[in-house]
Amino acid sequence: MSEGIITLKKGREKPILQQHPWIFSGAIASAQAADPGDIVTVVSHDGRFLARGYWNQKSQIQVRILTWQDEPIDEDWWRRMLKRAAEARSLQHVTFEQGDNPQAAYRMINAENDFLPGLIVDRYADWLVLQALTLGIDKRKHMLADILASLVKASGIYERSDVDVRGKEGLKSETGILWGEIPPEHIVIHEHFVQIKVDVRNGHKTGFYLDQAPNRHRLYNFITEDFDEGFCQVLNLFSYTGGFGLHALGAGGVRVVNIDASMEALKLAEENVALNQLQGEVEYLQADVFEYLRDAVERNEQFDIIVCDPPKFASNKQQVERAARGYKDLNLHCFKLIKPGGYLMTFSCSGAISPDLFQKIVFGALADSGRQAQIIQHLGPGGDHPVALTFPEGAYLKGLLLRVY
Repeated sequence: MSEGIITLKKGREKPILQQHPWIFSGAIASAQAADPGDIVTVVSHDGRFLARGYWNQKSQIQVRILTWQDEPIDEDWWRRMLKRAAEARSLQHVTFEQGDNPQAAYRMINAENDFLPGLIVDRYADWLVLQALTLGIDKRKHMLADILASLVKASGIYERSDVDVRGKEGLKSETGILWGEIPPEHIVIHEHFVQIKVDVRNGHKTGFYLDQAPNRHRLYNFITEDFDEGFCQVLNLFSYTGGFGLHALGAGGVRVVNIDASMEALKLAEENVALNQLQGEVEYLQADVFEYLRDAVERNEQFDIIVCDPPKFASNKQQVERAARGYKDLNLHCFKLIKPGGYLMTFSCSGAISPDLFQKIVFGALADSGRQAQIIQHLGPGGDHPVALTFPEGAYLKGLLLRVY
C-alpha cells in the first residue's frame, strides 16, 4: 500500500527545511490518499521530497515529522530510534541490564525532543510508563511497547494516556497495562539520597515530576551551604507528594510547610517522610495556594525559602494573559513572605509562557512588592529531558532561583 502524499503550499517549506517537527493545517495545499494516523510523505508545491511523518486531519497540527531523510518508517526504524533515545539516558543513569540502581527514575523518551513526536516514556524502577499523546502514536503503542520490552528489562509497561491534549487529536483518555505485569499501588524510586513512593496509575503526569529532580537537589545544596548554622523555614507550595520538602528535610535543621489542594497527595508526602525517617518539623496543609498566601501575608508569616512550582496555567496563546496574572499574583505574595536574604525558587511549566516572559512577570511582581531580588540561577529540567535545538517549544519548564532582600 502506497503512502499518502501531503503537498505544502508554495513558500511554506522553510520550517520543514529547518527541521521543525510540526506542520499546521494552514500550510497544507492538499492531502492525497492519506488515512488518519498513517505515515505520509511531505513534498513541496513542486513535488520535492521534504520529510516523512504521520498524519491526522482532525488535529491543528496535521503532520508530525519523524524523519527528514527519504527512508521507510517501518518497525526497524522505530526500534532504532527508541534504542537511540534509551541509550542516551544511559550516559547519565544506569540501564536495566546493569541493575546497579533498581530504583532509578527518569524520562526515557521525550517526544519531539527525541525526534519521536507524541511519545513519552518514563522509567520508574522496574516499570515503564507510556503516554501516547497523538493518533499516530496511539495506533502504534502496542508495537512500541513490545519493542521497548525487547530493549530494556522491565516488569511491565503501563499506559497513562489520560491527558487533555489527546482530545485535540480526536482521542479519548486511556490507561492500563500494555505489556507485562501491572505496577503496584506505589513504586518506590530512589532520587539522590531519598526514597519516594510514586503512584504511576493515578498520580499527576506519569506519577511524579521527574523534570524537577535537579532542582530538588539544588534546594538541598543551598540549604546546606547557606543555613548550616541556623534553623531554616521552607514553604513548599503545590507540594504534591513532597519531593522538594523531602530534600529540604534531608539538609537538616529545617521546618517544612507543604501546601497542596489534594489530601491524597499530602498523605503520600507524609508517608514519604516516614519512609526516609527524616528529622525535622513538617506540616501538611490542604488548601488553595492562592488563598493560603493571602492569609499568610495578613498573618505576617515569614519564610527563609519558598518553592513555588504551580501546575500549567497556559496550554495555548489564548490563555497566556490570564496565566500571566496568576503567576504574578503568586510571586507577589511569595516576595512578601520571604525574610530578607531568603530565597525564592519559582517555576512555570506552561510551554506558552517563554522564559523571557516569565522573567518579566516575576519582575513585575517584585516591583509591586517593594522588595529587591537577585537572580542566582536560571533553572530547568535535567538532562533526561533534552530539548531539540530545532524545537524551542520543548523548553516548557523554566524557573528562577532568587535571593530576596
